Amino acid sequence: MVPPRNVVKIAVQMRDAIPQLIQLDQAKPLAAVLKEVCDAWSLPHSERYALQFADGHRRYITENDLEAERLLRGLQSESCEGRREALQHLVLLAPDMTFTREVISRDGLQRLGSIIEDGDDLGEVLALALRAFLELMEHGVVSWETLSIPFVRKVVCYVNMNLMDASVQPLALGLLESVTLSSPALGQLVKSEVPLDRLLVHLQVMNQQLQTKAMALLTALLQGSSAAERKHMLDYLWQRNLRQFIYKNIIHSAVPLGDEMAHHLYVLQALTLGLLEPRMRTPLDPYSQEQREQLQALRQAAFEPEGESLGTGLSADRRRSLCAREFRKLGFSNSNPAQDLERVPPGLLALDNMLYFSRHAPSAYSRFVLENSSREDKHECPFARSSIQLTVLLCELLHVGEPCSETAQDFSPMFFGQDQSFHELFCVSIQLLNKTWKEMRATQEDFDKVTQVVREQLARTLALKPSSLELFRTKVNALTYGEVLRLRQTERLHQEGTLAPPILELREKLKPELMGLIRQQRLLRLCEGTLFRKISSRRRQDKLWFCCLSPNHKVLQYGDVEEGVGPPAPESLPEQLPVADIRALLTGKDCPHVREKGSGKQNKDVCELAFSVSYDHGEEEAYLNFVAPSKREFHLWTDGLSALLGSPMGSEQTRLDLEQLLTMETKLRLLELENVPIPEQPPPVPPPPTNFNFCYDCSITEP
Repeated sequence: MVPPRNVVKIAVQMRDAIPQLIQLDQAKPLAAVLKEVCDAWSLPHSERYALQFADGHRRYITENDLEAERLLRGLQSESCEGRREALQHLVLLAPDMTFTREVISRDGLQRLGSIIEDGDDLGEVLALALRAFLELMEHGVVSWETLSIPFVRKVVCYVNMNLMDASVQPLALGLLESVTLSSPALGQLVKSEVPLDRLLVHLQVMNQQLQTKAMALLTALLQGSSAAERKHMLDYLWQRNLRQFIYKNIIHSAVPLGDEMAHHLYVLQALTLGLLEPRMRTPLDPYSQEQREQLQALRQAAFEPEGESLGTGLSADRRRSLCAREFRKLGFSNSNPAQDLERVPPGLLALDNMLYFSRHAPSAYSRFVLENSSREDKHECPFARSSIQLTVLLCELLHVGEPCSETAQDFSPMFFGQDQSFHELFCVSIQLLNKTWKEMRATQEDFDKVTQVVREQLARTLALKPSSLELFRTKVNALTYGEVLRLRQTERLHQEGTLAPPILELREKLKPELMGLIRQQRLLRLCEGTLFRKISSRRRQDKLWFCCLSPNHKVLQYGDVEEGVGPPAPESLPEQLPVADIRALLTGKDCPHVREKGSGKQNKDVCELAFSVSYDHGEEEAYLNFVAPSKREFHLWTDGLSALLGSPMGSEQTRLDLEQLLTMETKLRLLELENVPIPEQPPPVPPPPTNFNFCYDCSITEP
């Protein structure tokens, strides 16, 4: 007789007792199971015992366990060794949510806080206490805002101390980062107590973990500041040569850049570029004397030799007429240039870029303006109009004024390679636009086409992440208009297929076989497994876990892994989920771990990479939640899980793979028909012959 699905056989062992092999009815209350196990060993008071996994993370199966109380008593031990052992066990068990709730309900955080505030041991015990405190707080059971001011100040002291254990300060910095991001009031306290110079000292220590945590706290303080405070802080940091240090000692370090540091450098770049947003959102004020003088300086740099003034001896009307004509030559659409700069974006940021170009590259500026003003009207490239549109384009490509993503790592190394990186990038780009204009032999009617090509040139080059502005200049100038056309044509040939009916029919016949090949590849990818990051209550991606499909495609195996460790062997993973128990695959906003966090702009990146599988857990429905490390991994896993469930694979990656395979297979099948035109309709079948005397009858035997 086949046992019910909710009955499983498990082994139960206890110290100094013979192990038991029992049939565990998962529908039965846990207290009743414990009573049966204790009765078999003649143990009274079954409520004092708990079941614990013997392998993996040794998590408890019951909520009523005595382990939490035993460890918390160990924290109050007079022996330093006793406290150390209790803290070590606490760190190991803290990832278990059930255990965490038990510890917190027994005032465990307060006891840990006392150890941290007392600071009797500044070595391993303090480091373990900080790690355990962070692990418990990461579950989100208790808000960071509940921390006391004396406690936060004590942690600040550990950050500010000169002689401190190397394992303590990264943990203290991480705790202060969490406080700053979660509590504005305590964040202000941290900002006032932790000097920027102290964070700069930590960044200059050749300890990657300490550098990463110091950068994390720095970006958290910048994000929690007002626009004026942020500008003041960044100006001070640049004066202290932070940019040069990041470029030489972090980006170009011999040690590979970690994902977390890459994210913080992206945030620092985004916040720095965000300082340009007020200028980008502010239109030119025609009544501002300063702004009128800037416009005149722009005109004079192009048309008036040094030491000479406009219209000496001319009347006021004649002088105004000459100015208007020169502004027109400069590329403004209106005789009054203020009207062109009223558009926001780019607002005053376009004027800043033009002034920077005229002052820091005067020969290139004069050559641009004079060369185009001497051309025929229909072929001149308007400098001012191009600058305004190019400034908008750069703001879009660099996401100026957009909120920081919580997971992105897309920073540009050349941003940290020189001061005034945005203006320097404009200087390279405006000369590129003039070069592309001449290559396209463009007229005023082609202005939008030219800007589209320039946008593609800049986007393709920025995607290569050049390490310096000079390398960017070299690569973007090598990407000529002809090269852009060639790349477009190549991509189009890869994407397009012929529409001839015979070819379409052939493709339809090939699809089932190729879809089977894609399905096989997806399942093999699931068998290889993937490292996923856990998302905490504040969207921090600190911990890793590994999941893979068993070779027989019947079980999903998963478990936590340590940072920097390679993928574990499938048989060593503690958790298993039978594929037969899976109910459905959920993606995006339908996932429970996305619904709980709302649908704000900052959750967009996580939402796009999130998926879950719902499965039977006893009589209840449970979920296994994922956040893919990339869009490609998201497509591969959702396709593979869909294939396991017998659902169609509908991802964008499947469409691209199928198209690529179809194109390749079709070309191979038609290789002998190269340069042979394929008709839209099959040729007509000719009528049968009037007689078949020409046929040879094989049935006639020869004499």
